[in-house]
Amino acid sequence: MILTALKSKLERGLCALSIEATPQQIDLLIQYLALLEKWNKVYNLTAVRDPEEMLVKHLLDSLAVMPHLKWDKLIDVGTGAGLPGIPLAIMCPTKQVDLLDSNSKKTRFLIQAKVELNLVNTQVIYERVENYKPSVLYDGVISRAFASMNDMLHWTTHLLKEDGVWWAMKSQKDFEDLTALSGGIKIQKMIELFVPGLEADRMLLKVIKSSAKG
Repeated sequence: MILTALKSKLERGLCALSIEATPQQIDLLIQYLALLEKWNKVYNLTAVRDPEEMLVKHLLDSLAVMPHLKWDKLIDVGTGAGLPGIPLAIMCPTKQVDLLDSNSKKTRFLIQAKVELNLVNTQVIYERVENYKPSVLYDGVISRAFASMNDMLHWTTHLLKEDGVWWAMKSQKDFEDLTALSGGIKIQKMIELFVPGLEADRMLLKVIKSSAKG
């Protein structure tokens, strides 16, 4: 049965990433995958159609960053279908992971996923990033949607508290010259990611929002 095969592949992938998951978390990740596949037929949430390919390119790709992250209140900007935010919210139920997107079709899916998966540690924000003014700033901003690091820093700096962290997920094809970031900001760490089953380069950039003036 395809469901059993997907669960087995997910469990092997998580093991390869040294991520421990409860049976309930495995079930929730598979349930999210099923929701994504179902809604994708109507809403075109992702160009990836095959469930096994979705598992690798979406679930495992999102969770590959998890061992490197540290946060209490995180926002996934330009989250689209909830990636990486929903897998992170499932795996880290005691931490806040908010999901922001300006596409109404995608946020309708996110709201449905939040309800069906009973994700109490997330809120869905339907808003353009520059217009969203949180009452409490985040200690982490993550995205795999921004084309450039400078754009990410520019459009999300008002969401992040001082000494907070930007986490930028990058693939080899959209990698860029990082020697001239705005405001004198520098990359603190460049982490090469391993995604089980994916033959493509992945990178996680860690950038600190410095409280230093000038």
